[in-house]
Amino acid sequence: MTDLVQPLSAFMTRIAGPGELSGLSRLSGGANMESWAFDWAGRAYVLRRAPSAEYMEGRPYSHAVEAALVRAAHAGGVKAPEVVGVLADADGMGTGYVMRRVVAEVSPAKILADPPPSLVADLGRELALIHALPRTAIPDGIKVMDTAEALAELKARFLAYGGDRPVIALAVRWCEAHLPAPADPVLVHGDYRMGNVMVDADGLAAVLDWELAHLGDPHEDLAFGCMTVWRFGRLDRPAFGVGSLKDYFAAYEAAGGRQVDRERFRFWLVYRTLWWALGCLQMGQAWRSGADTTVERVVVGRRTAEQELDLLLLLGDEAPAAEQSRPLPPSSAPPAPPVGEPTTREMVQAVRDWLGEAIKPGAEGHGKFQVVVAMNALGIVMRDLEAGVRAEDRALAEALLSGATTLAEPGLLARLRRAVLDKCAVDSPKYAALAQAREQWDG
Repeated sequence: MTDLVQPLSAFMTRIAGPGELSGLSRLSGGANMESWAFDWAGRAYVLRRAPSAEYMEGRPYSHAVEAALVRAAHAGGVKAPEVVGVLADADGMGTGYVMRRVVAEVSPAKILADPPPSLVADLGRELALIHALPRTAIPDGIKVMDTAEALAELKARFLAYGGDRPVIALAVRWCEAHLPAPADPVLVHGDYRMGNVMVDADGLAAVLDWELAHLGDPHEDLAFGCMTVWRFGRLDRPAFGVGSLKDYFAAYEAAGGRQVDRERFRFWLVYRTLWWALGCLQMGQAWRSGADTTVERVVVGRRTAEQELDLLLLLGDEAPAAEQSRPLPPSSAPPAPPVGEPTTREMVQAVRDWLGEAIKPGAEGHGKFQVVVAMNALGIVMRDLEAGVRAEDRALAEALLSGATTLAEPGLLARLRRAVLDKCAVDSPKYAALAQAREQWDG
């Protein structure tokens, strides 16, 4: 933090005039891209930055392009933050930009506990405004997404990551078989969901995190926030965990959005769930390569199981009715309780308990967030050591990917359901869809 005080003060003096820096603190979350809140001359700001150019490798465009896009969206009437300055190399703070801080709630749990009545309509309206931004206002660095090419890239990544997860193979094959015709491209935010919007008592207050924006099919944005994972447990409210799809689509169309095609929406719901499953696997690759050695990377890497569960909930109705009603095979029997020396699981539990009792109470801000992440990681290790569940099955994945095996094979759907239930119970036991799937599949 102290390394930022002097260069940030010099930067703000240049772009905003004389003042004094105060209240500098890192906002929780974000292992790669940092967000720092601070005050300058009595006004509130946020610095969004990557500490070095290396952190931006593999991203579709630079922070300068991202800042230009946010400015264009703000100028076009979208509730995007107001960018006041972009970092240069000489500023000595990496790459990034400074925005005026919006004072509103960003926590999905807090928003969804009591959403303002207008929120689902606000979400639809705001998305229509984003999609209506003219091409002339969009920076040149924002590329057009070709869905077929993007799907082929996802498939290549899956194979590079081992190509051995059957449910992911099933989803890749389904997307290849249901690829929609190209759409007339619009600006797609790319990450439009709870967690990236701010809300106050009057409704939607800001749309954040534009780093994945591109030109493409508007249904991609429509579907992304409706993924199970981004509804944060509100499974009865399919639109962002806030309301109904009917109301969401109606608000979008009333604000000038294109008529929603339910089949395209379903494709993108499956595609982006697949995309995030591979995104989670990619976190493990980032850790192994040394590009990002934070504990958060390996923990998010184990969230692949959530998306596999969701993919099977989405695609299970492709199986014959007899397979959908087939009973599941039993889970593996639990191991006998230990009686001798402490087991590896017990040693991990001792460390986890120590973190929770001795370290977490004294931690603050991002440090406290990191302690919680470490405790989550050790919890996964404990459950994994006890259950011994694996998700990899290369032969089955290859058969599903090629189409040699389908969900019509007797017993396959039941086996896949059991496998994803047991794996998700290890990696994400509190995932809301896990309880729903157990009730639906296992009685």
